[in-house]
Amino acid sequence: MRVISGKFKYKLLYSPVGRDVRPTTDRIKETLFNILASSGLIEGVSVLDLFSGSGALGIESISRGAEKVVFIDKSRDSYCLTKKNLEHVGANESEYEIYNVDYEFALKKLKGRQFDVIFADPPYALRLHGKILSLIKRYDVLKKGGVVMIEHDSSEIVSDESFDADTRKCGSTSLTFLRKKEE
Repeated sequence: MRVISGKFKYKLLYSPVGRDVRPTTDRIKETLFNILASSGLIEGVSVLDLFSGSGALGIESISRGAEKVVFIDKSRDSYCLTKKNLEHVGANESEYEIYNVDYEFALKKLKGRQFDVIFADPPYALRLHGKILSLIKRYDVLKKGGVVMIEHDSSEIVSDESFDADTRKCGSTSLTFLRKKEE
């Protein structure tokens, strides 16, 4: 695992041990950030990285010019790994916040604090995308024009009537980008 682009380009990241965390591959990460760049959602944005795992998506965001990234993971191992990777690449503490809490608790506490981009890469088997989208709407954490990106198994369809969805299939993994519909 490595940072693909930006100020931390080519920096290697520490990988998780075991199979509990499934890091996003470089190929998928490149696709994801190309899509965000085409929407103008790279530089100066605020990012919420739910289920941060190793922190790779949030760190890539900082590297490419995100103003602030909030990392959330309930696993103590993932929290420590993200913290280690942030220190390893030399991220400035003013560029991020990191919390070792459950995503539901985090979204409730972040109520009204809005983000341009929200990454949600939960364990596929839990099929949490509907619940995640419901909580994002309830706690109003997505800015107008913002995007929720859910990484999921390609056999699943992620949709919600409040969002316009664009899904990109990358083998057995899919990325669904959800933009809040204009009211």
